[in-house]
Amino acid sequence: MEQPRRKQVQPQFGSERAFGEALREIRRRRELSQERLALDAGLDRTYISLLERGLRNPTLRIIVRLADVLDSSLSEIIGLTESYLKKQPRPNRPKR
Repeated sequence: MEQPRRKQVQPQFGSERAFGEALREIRRRRELSQERLALDAGLDRTYISLLERGLRNPTLRIIVRLADVLDSSLSEIIGLTESYLKKQPRPNRPKR
């Protein structure tokens, strides 16, 4: 009998979400589909989708591979990720 699928809630903010938005923006600028990016990077298209939606946290090795395929620098990807993080609401932190 097949197990029911768990519904994954897409994060509204956080580093994974910011990275996914940065990845999607760079991929679209390069006019690449998720499928083309995945094929060129040796990854599955669904994995690219999960990254872009902030549902997976890539390793540094994966980020380097994606940067190479996107003809991008790591600093471009991380810089764009930082800019998306700055736009996100700040979580309430306890006062010291």
